[in-house]
Amino acid sequence: MKFIRLEKVKDGKYLKNYEITYLNKAGKEKKYEIVSRKELRDVSDIGRAPSGISIVAFHDGKLLLLREFRMSVNKTIFNLCAGMIEEGESIEECIRRELYEETGLSVKQIRTILPPSYAAVGISDTKTYIAIVDAEGEFSDHTSDNEMIQAQFYTKEEVAKLLETEEFSSRSQIIAYFFVQGF
Repeated sequence: MKFIRLEKVKDGKYLKNYEITYLNKAGKEKKYEIVSRKELRDVSDIGRAPSGISIVAFHDGKLLLLREFRMSVNKTIFNLCAGMIEEGESIEECIRRELYEETGLSVKQIRTILPPSYAAVGISDTKTYIAIVDAEGEFSDHTSDNEMIQAQFYTKEEVAKLLETEEFSSRSQIIAYFFVQGF
């Protein structure tokens, strides 16, 4: 594949739409659409910089899951605590801020921060960190008026039942599955 050019076709507040023109392996010119949270100057910027964090939080052997309404699927699903890294913010600061904003909880300990990975490679260059943390405190709502989030810690047995009947984001589903399996 050979990239020819990158053109921004829409500039939204949080998402930017781009059209990539490239030559496929047969030498034919094709177009591909992507969405990015970043301002891309050229193809070398695609997927370069992480933009957010997903948080896997535990407390007393229970897993934190959020029930949250997601506009893009028009329903409430189970998800991980997550958010965007703000300008000038460290990854650790982002973890603490997002956990507090979405749940009211604080970070007791950051166990690990995995290297950034791609969130939706079919449509986006969005790259996020996954942090595993121990959380503490009391639940309280600090979300914006545009978010509907209910945070709760779940036991392995409760998560096993949820996996049978509820819908999840893909990252939260795989985390939930491995939590139930004891990984």
